[in-house]
Amino acid sequence: MLTFPIPSDAEKAAVWKAYYDRHPTRVPLRWGVNSRVVMLDPALNSEGFTYEDVFGDPQALITVALRTKTHIARSLAPVSDMAAALPETVEIGVDSQNIYDAAYFGASLAFRDGQVPDTAPAYTLDDLDRFLAMDFSRPLENPWLAGRLRFHAEVTRLAAGVRCEGRPVRVAPLLFGFDGPLTVAMNLFGGDVLLLLADEPERAQRLFEFLSREAMRRNQALRLRAGLPARTPDGGLADDSIQLISTATLEKVLLPVYAAYMNDASNSTVSSRNRGMHLCGDATRHFPLLVERLGVVSFDTGFPVDHGALRAALGEEIEIFGGPEISLLLHGTPEACYQRAKSILQSGIMRGGRFILQEANNLPPRVPVANLAAVYAACLEFGRYGS
Repeated sequence: MLTFPIPSDAEKAAVWKAYYDRHPTRVPLRWGVNSRVVMLDPALNSEGFTYEDVFGDPQALITVALRTKTHIARSLAPVSDMAAALPETVEIGVDSQNIYDAAYFGASLAFRDGQVPDTAPAYTLDDLDRFLAMDFSRPLENPWLAGRLRFHAEVTRLAAGVRCEGRPVRVAPLLFGFDGPLTVAMNLFGGDVLLLLADEPERAQRLFEFLSREAMRRNQALRLRAGLPARTPDGGLADDSIQLISTATLEKVLLPVYAAYMNDASNSTVSSRNRGMHLCGDATRHFPLLVERLGVVSFDTGFPVDHGALRAALGEEIEIFGGPEISLLLHGTPEACYQRAKSILQSGIMRGGRFILQEANNLPPRVPVANLAAVYAACLEFGRYGS
């Protein structure tokens, strides 16, 4: 079994500071974690909470959210550069997983055993004109969002006197990102959106523009309600479904939509160098275009990713997040995980000091801690810069 001295929280903080100061001493490692690591692991969810419980019972939400925080501190911090100590105030949020966009636009939630929540398509292409005529101009009155705001208020009320290992608990404001116009369109209309994109690209673009505009209107209303500026400081976006289309189609139809969204939703510009995207799947062929035309300088990747080729294609100034495939972390041996992390770190991805090691993408439940420890051991050994 791989063993190594675990860095202290202060040593980990120094690694992160050096990274963000652009004088990295070592590649930092983190794990992308949400409530499913607790919810879908019977050893951590002895009560058998379901996602229907977490979406509808404020007390269940609080219990699961705090258990996720303590699980990170106790089990995942020793095998990462995440802090082992809980913060002075423990912040939790109302869990929405990845259903918030589709649900807001009218899709029904689907709860399936052993899975995170999903939605079912709510429309067909025959409904497109009717959908584009719908009124989403009063987002806080949207039936689904109004219900989530009431739920958030009840969670906030119940959490007021709760302590997590002696620390007060705070409920974060209800805020959303945007999972991207093509992805959300497919959530709502199914795979026929790709036919629309091929046969009637102008009409598809109208749909993408509508979804982006209304998602931004919703997000800005929530930010203002929380006492925040309407625009975010940095530009951020996701759109996992672009792995299904050509770069030429992306450039012609979706790139103008992305640009309008980032320009209007954030204070970022193409030249400000503070734009990022989350893109799972085999989408790396699009990355150079997104850097050049959209000003994206940070990519959160999923697999499959050739890390060395990606660094060569993008240059040393572009930030990349990524690492071993979750299937390997879940089913592989510690030695295989160690070797995979070593190969990634030695691929050339470290050139320029703009790489964060993590899973690709989002840590699943029941990953053996020994596999995570093996990746961290490789990071500590092969992720150092300089002598």
